[in-house]
Amino acid sequence: MQPLRLILLSGWGIGQRIWQPLEAHWPACLAAQAVDWPGYGDTPPLEADAALQELADTMAEPLASDAVWVGWSLGGLLATALLAYLPPPRGLILLGAGETFCVKDEANAQGGVTSDELSAFQRAFQRDPTATWQHFLRWQTQGEPGPRQVHRQLRDLLGDTPPADSPTLATGLHWLATIDNRPRLAAPPCPVVRLIGDHDPFISPAQRRVSKPLSDVGHCPMLSQPQELAATIGHHARQMTDISTAVL
Repeated sequence: MQPLRLILLSGWGIGQRIWQPLEAHWPACLAAQAVDWPGYGDTPPLEADAALQELADTMAEPLASDAVWVGWSLGGLLATALLAYLPPPRGLILLGAGETFCVKDEANAQGGVTSDELSAFQRAFQRDPTATWQHFLRWQTQGEPGPRQVHRQLRDLLGDTPPADSPTLATGLHWLATIDNRPRLAAPPCPVVRLIGDHDPFISPAQRRVSKPLSDVGHCPMLSQPQELAATIGHHARQMTDISTAVL
């Protein structure tokens, strides 16, 4: 029997190296492959201010439909958005990603990121991209059981400079601000599972209520709990590709 394929998609300002801690923990029945978005690693960038259709054209081959897509953070937002442009996968696992990045009901926001906070972050990025990216690394480790250790792991994996150029990162911030996947997730073309760390600083209570919790972690469970995360992803990937138990 052929192993079940997983395609792993990373988030803003972080390339496929983020998945390395899971490599020793995948079950033998899975074949996991981390894929870089355009502009990350050795992948050529898109034009500045590229549209989602251009992203879909570039990712049509890497995002095979005979696999389960696992999208983390912005990677989850983009993977969900691309369901409107590409043949759907066997399943979609969203990790640390909701329907939108910013909280929609900001008047009653009690967690998550507001549009004002993201706008301020975008302005800071325009002034000093590298310093702002480094701040983002620290921001997303909040909520982990050992945030300083997780931050060191991130720095060891990524180095001191962003893995993509500034136009690519600016486009990613635009997508964080504008993608709204509520219609796609209301009637998805494939099974979908949402996994959220119960201390993730980027996730609002409303998003948590429709997600499966990951205990005692924040936004970076692949660093703080790689063995547990690999097992959880494997469980849901196998379940959603079994026709008799698929969950929408």
